[in-house]
Amino acid sequence: MTPFRLAPLAALALFLSHPAGAAEVDASASYVLTLGGINVAAMTVDLSDTGSRYALDLSANVAGLGSLVASGTAKASSVGRSSGTALVADEFDLTTRANGETFTVDVSFAGRDVSAFKVDPPIIDNYDRVPIERRHLTGVGDFLSAFVLKGNGLDKSLCQRQAKIFTGVERFNIAMSYAGDDEATSARTGYQGPVVLCTVDYDPVSGHFTSSEITNYLADSDRIVIWYAPLGETGYFIPYRVLLGTNMGDLSMVLTKMDF
Repeated sequence: MTPFRLAPLAALALFLSHPAGAAEVDASASYVLTLGGINVAAMTVDLSDTGSRYALDLSANVAGLGSLVASGTAKASSVGRSSGTALVADEFDLTTRANGETFTVDVSFAGRDVSAFKVDPPIIDNYDRVPIERRHLTGVGDFLSAFVLKGNGLDKSLCQRQAKIFTGVERFNIAMSYAGDDEATSARTGYQGPVVLCTVDYDPVSGHFTSSEITNYLADSDRIVIWYAPLGETGYFIPYRVLLGTNMGDLSMVLTKMDF
């Protein structure tokens, strides 16, 4: 698993919500990622919102884990409009660096449609890569803002979501469902209090390789789970914990600090 893969999986956990008319917000959240109980990455997410425009910035340092995870860095950002019922991206960018190689993705949106995208170096279209069609690039969101949850409180409605996502490389759908209420109690984490538990169903559409073990595993998995916590009184809700079962052990992301 490369940092490029870790960044989207980690990024699968960056779900924030912003009610219309809310005051300006400047916040950050820090996380630790473990694979099979071993620390593999540290990640920070910065959020700013003027009430009409938002910016999300993710930065991760991957320590590596033998031949399973390469050490490196990953950065992702999403900027766009926040005045409606959901965050709508104008631009999404991703950069990963590992083993002396750099990989970048730049995606531009016009509303919910992709207006342009560039991947460097380009993905080679082998026989088993599902082609990305023009119709797959309409009615979509980017990887960060497409997961944004907005609601009036910490309740089951936060989990009742569906999203169509284009990463610049792959197009897929997710469906979220309410799984229950819980309580975060660990003093070692960045939050203690009530949380809501959501499950996530992943459905690949195009851009993926049919022979990809991780794609097929995620599509068949029933163990993608996110616990949400309130970001103080800001009206935002952020992941307290993300758990993803993999054939290499559980990939877990836990909130260690938040400032707002």
